[in-house]
Amino acid sequence: MTRIAPRFAALRAQNRGALIPYLEAFDPDRETSAAILRGMPAAGADLIEVGMPFTDPMADGPTIQAAGRRGLDAGATLAGTLGIIADFRRHDNETPVILMGYLNPLLAYGISRFCDDAAAAGVDGLIVVDLPSEEADLLAPDAARNGIDIIRLVAPTTSDTRLQQVLRGCSGFVYYVAITGITGTRSASAEDLAAAIPRIRRATDLPIAIGFGVKTPAQAAQAARVADGAVVASALIETLAADLTDGHAGAHTVEKILDQISALAHAVRSARNQNSEAA
Repeated sequence: MTRIAPRFAALRAQNRGALIPYLEAFDPDRETSAAILRGMPAAGADLIEVGMPFTDPMADGPTIQAAGRRGLDAGATLAGTLGIIADFRRHDNETPVILMGYLNPLLAYGISRFCDDAAAAGVDGLIVVDLPSEEADLLAPDAARNGIDIIRLVAPTTSDTRLQQVLRGCSGFVYYVAITGITGTRSASAEDLAAAIPRIRRATDLPIAIGFGVKTPAQAAQAARVADGAVVASALIETLAADLTDGHAGAHTVEKILDQISALAHAVRSARNQNSEAA
């Protein structure tokens, strides 16, 4: 068992959802991204999603595309990304870490070798955006052998029949892509989320986290009320990008990101209490 299931179980016992912030490895450089990663748990991150920079991130909007490009320009590699996580594990052996990226770099690295190295570094889960469920056997056996969860994406357009196929072999949690389209471009309405999540719950007992379009504390709180977690990515990267000077982090860049995570965490942690008070 990875750290993911126990973390969601603990949060369920506390009657609250998870905050899952996103970090692009090596953005804008290794040192800064590693410092943000180290600070995330104390700022309120319950799980952490780390992006693996790639030259053709088809599901990502301009904000994360730019972050990936900065990471690549700073020398990001899969081995380097795993190195950041291994360094993080020297100080934190409890916070679940999920890698998110695309299939091509994993194939180039070697699937078996990658899963071995990811497990050794302390990775708990993998989201491979462009790996269809029909091709899951490319990754699933080596991930399972190393005790790594395969987290699947479900979209608003996923039919009930397709949902069963997508969820086959899924573990850790289900990532609900709240909008159709690329990351960071718009947000789903509370009504849309309230209608979508029960359909997924009928198909799986796994926790459900909502991402794509969750940017503000209010939106993160709404996601935590109707699902089991909120993934926040573009909003954090926008804050980082706005604080760069000639591509370099400022003296307070890390602090600004962590303060933003703290605000998001406060909203997520109080979301269901507000529901109770309102009732």
